[in-house]
Amino acid sequence: MSMSINSLFDKFFLKTGVFVLFCWVGVSACGSTGNKFDETQFGAIVNGKTTQDEVIQLLGEPYQKGVENGNVVWIYEYNKFSLFEKSASKDLQVVFDKKNTVQSHQFMSN
Repeated sequence: MSMSINSLFDKFFLKTGVFVLFCWVGVSACGSTGNKFDETQFGAIVNGKTTQDEVIQLLGEPYQKGVENGNVVWIYEYNKFSLFEKSASKDLQVVFDKKNTVQSHQFMSN
């Protein structure tokens, strides 16, 4: 039994379309936000001693900068999400005093 060219053409695009859709869903089902940072450097940050320049040397530039109660706050954040594996989240918040020295810092992860 022979197939017409139109029938072969339709089957090819149907299979190709399903494959492309599957690939698109796979690629779009994962991603990340924020900037990767080395959370093992958390212990090197000392309240009342570590400066902004030293924090940048340890962790790089923060993902976000802001002000809370008159103090500069830096946020280091990295979130990875996927439909096919466990999602991961890590956040480090550093609050600086008026002398640009660490006042407090906290790390959270899942």
